[in-house]
Amino acid sequence: MSWFRWSAGGSWLVLAALVASWPTRATAADPQADIEPAHKSVYGKLESVDKRLNGVIMRSDAGERLTWRFDPKVLAELTPFKPGSPVIVIYRQTAANEKAVTAIAFPGTAEKPTYINATDSRLVLRSAPMVEGVCGKPEAAPVSESTIPIGGKAEAVDACWCCAIAGETCTPGNKTGNGQAVLIRCYK
Repeated sequence: MSWFRWSAGGSWLVLAALVASWPTRATAADPQADIEPAHKSVYGKLESVDKRLNGVIMRSDAGERLTWRFDPKVLAELTPFKPGSPVIVIYRQTAANEKAVTAIAFPGTAEKPTYINATDSRLVLRSAPMVEGVCGKPEAAPVSESTIPIGGKAEAVDACWCCAIAGETCTPGNKTGNGQAVLIRCYK
């Protein structure tokens, strides 16, 4: 039987080899790093707005019970909506286990597409017409812009929309609809 003893230097050498073999984060040279997270939406019915837990609970059209966490400022904008109301959560899948919500919308709650700024920044709401039934095409023109102050509202005048922090831009790639949407996070 042989006896093996670890020394402090040997332990550090093994640890350094393990760390060197771990996958690294994406860098600018990595083509995957430049890919924008996919836009996704989930449709369903509102079950509750729980201020104590900073959460919104919904039942998706597929029957899944989903919980979304928001800042208290966002929840304050959501309290007028009642359980059973149709709801759409628009988000981006930023990692396998992480979703970043862009907006939470309540179809049919306003005569025009109305957007409420619940972020901590002044926003630009951009809207453009659909091209061949699709939002987000570069040839969509004219593009309309409205500035939304913190806590303010604006209406989209065309069929497609996006939002960006004031001074930045975005491509109107989301379909509008009559109702209210609370803007939580905007992307380029």
